[in-house]
Amino acid sequence: MNYKDIPAEKLLQIKTLGQLKAVGYQPQTVKQELRQNLIQKLQNKEEIFPGIWGYEETVIPDMQRAILSMHHINLLGLRGQAKTRIARQMVTLLDEYVPVVQGSELNDDPMQPLSRFAKDLVQEHGDDTPVSWLHRDERYTEKLATPDVSVSDLIGDADPIKAATLRLPYSDERVIHFGLIPRSHRGIFVINELPDLQARIQVSLFNILQEGDIQIRGFKVRLPLDIQFVFTANPEDYTNRGSIVTPLKDRIDSQIITHYPKSIETGKKITEQEAHVKTEQKDIVQTNSIIGDLIEQVAFEARESEYVDAKSGVSARLTISAYENLLSAAERRALVNGETKTYVRVSDFMNTIPAITGKVELVYEGEQEGAGHVAQVLMGKAIRTQFLAYFPDPDKVKKAKQGNPYKAITDWFGDGNTLDVLNDADGSTYKKALQQVPGLAELVEKQQPKAKGDEKLFMMEFALHGLAEHSQISKNRLSTGLQFKDILSGMFSMPKFGEEDEEDF
Repeated sequence: MNYKDIPAEKLLQIKTLGQLKAVGYQPQTVKQELRQNLIQKLQNKEEIFPGIWGYEETVIPDMQRAILSMHHINLLGLRGQAKTRIARQMVTLLDEYVPVVQGSELNDDPMQPLSRFAKDLVQEHGDDTPVSWLHRDERYTEKLATPDVSVSDLIGDADPIKAATLRLPYSDERVIHFGLIPRSHRGIFVINELPDLQARIQVSLFNILQEGDIQIRGFKVRLPLDIQFVFTANPEDYTNRGSIVTPLKDRIDSQIITHYPKSIETGKKITEQEAHVKTEQKDIVQTNSIIGDLIEQVAFEARESEYVDAKSGVSARLTISAYENLLSAAERRALVNGETKTYVRVSDFMNTIPAITGKVELVYEGEQEGAGHVAQVLMGKAIRTQFLAYFPDPDKVKKAKQGNPYKAITDWFGDGNTLDVLNDADGSTYKKALQQVPGLAELVEKQQPKAKGDEKLFMMEFALHGLAEHSQISKNRLSTGLQFKDILSGMFSMPKFGEEDEEDF
């Protein structure tokens, strides 16, 4: 039987080096381990890197090629592109358990001891050397690069307390306190945001990557470490804090470029997977696919906006936070009105501004406009884009011979009528407000005949928002909600009491 075919419960019963030899154990590097387990998963058609959406034809194949090549890896991309998640999932490609010399600080392989402690123990006890087992989850180490990280933290240094306690001279390697990297021997070590690591600290990684050993101040010690390195970084032209020094970059074998979702559907999968939706919210709030499309469209609009710094990027966390905020807005309305059920509204989407303003880095023009206004502009563009998937283009129907389906609606507003859609309006008030607009229900019945009940009301409000974004009517933000009115009165009238000074956003 192959050593790797032995069930975990039987492996854990092996307690000595002699027993380990008896079952045919052979040492294997961590990169060989990752490679062989990846090969097995590919041959068995198993899913690799589950839950990483949108990378099926780009990043994931690149990762697999890098692992098969036994490369150190740098994941290069803007924020919110699942770089850390990919690194963490590499743990699933490790063996479930590996043997270590019991009590060793460096996870020494019993048949290839590395540290002075393990070597002395094996020499003293031979086949009776005690063995313990290390689970793959314990073989993953992650360090965020910060300005205060030192060589001692990563590599190690002499420990004066240990020297005094053990009464050892500083020339004895047993006084060394090993840093994070040596203690990650036989595992995966991840450094997040590598450019943030000071250049002199990056230099300390040269030998580890190229030669596989470490140099500790004042000691003639060579430790051939066995580590799979994974780095993450933002593009250098964005990072103001620093960059990857060229010799270090040269030693990183594969640099894999990540990217944002390329479609609305991919973005929705990510948002639905990552959003923390509470059970009670699911019981109270009923949603639909259109509102999800609107949320994702905001991120797409932000990545193309002249107000947003493209080099900074727009994280997937924007859509996740916005979706959570949207559900909470609907839940709050139901709680305020004492309702046990509610259907999501477009006005709920308009209340996700707090989830957007902190997630985008603005250029100078954006700063001049203000984060809140930029968020409103992005949401308006999202509505404008998605509106055309469900209703005719208002700019084209004016010239069409079959008539303008929006005429009854715009004429009603043109007669001086206004419509308030308030954030906390209960279901009946919301329904009554929308039904007073002539032609609105008929428009939805004709264009979206499958929409019934609450979904029909949603589409009615959606139509009003779409018409406002196409400058057919005016939309103003109130302190308690939204007001729709004629486009000309919206241009010439002053804001009413209680209105914010935000018109036609």
